[in-house]
Amino acid sequence: MEEKEMTFWDHLEALRWMLVRVVAVLFIFMVVCFCAMPYLFDHVVLAPTSSDFPLYRWLSRLGSLGPFFPDFSNDNYHVDIININVASQFLTHISTSFWFALVLMFPYLVFEVWRFVQPALFDNERRSVGWAFLFGTCMFFLGCLLGYGVVFPFTFRFLTEYQLSAAITNQISLNSYMGNFLMMIFLMGLVFELPLLTWLLSRMGLVTRSLLRKYRRHAIVVLLTLSAIITPTGDPFTLMIVFLPLFLLYEIGIRISREPSGE
Repeated sequence: MEEKEMTFWDHLEALRWMLVRVVAVLFIFMVVCFCAMPYLFDHVVLAPTSSDFPLYRWLSRLGSLGPFFPDFSNDNYHVDIININVASQFLTHISTSFWFALVLMFPYLVFEVWRFVQPALFDNERRSVGWAFLFGTCMFFLGCLLGYGVVFPFTFRFLTEYQLSAAITNQISLNSYMGNFLMMIFLMGLVFELPLLTWLLSRMGLVTRSLLRKYRRHAIVVLLTLSAIITPTGDPFTLMIVFLPLFLLYEIGIRISREPSGE
């Protein structure tokens, strides 16, 4: 039995109900995250401010191996986050609940987008696009995990321990901390969508596998520069921790891209 062709208004109605469902699920997740936020804030969000953070403990055992590794041997590392605005803690409670909810419901959001675009695809396209959505979701979570577990702690600890003068005392505000925390994690999540973006551009004919291979050396320079900006610690170990995943993403993009038909 053939499916009935949808009109413009049918598509608009489907989009409206998709947005309603997404907003409803986001609200439910937001309420749950709001209730759990005091615990999440103490044990997840503020975890990189203390030497008990797993990455710090692991690197403290490697610091004695040589100058190649960063020195994380200070077991008394701790940063107090201060609040200088009356409403900041309440507003941060709400905004952080929103971002946590958005991350947790990201698979459902991808599912809704997939269900909306699926009727417009041919049968041979649905399988490949479905795998692309699944791949993009997994890569987003992997990027966020790397941003939280590696990139942000490295950057935060370096910047808080950096001293221009011994007469200057660092006081990190709540807004400053959360701004860098969320930006770094979501930036890494978006960066890990590079293979999916490359795949989409190759299907549109904008990039090819041979083009990506041709400019591999240029990409290495760009990725090294980006890694140095993200983690300004100056040691090669930290630089490689960020650069290698980015270079691997570029190589994955080459593998999954395709040449124009006929080549």
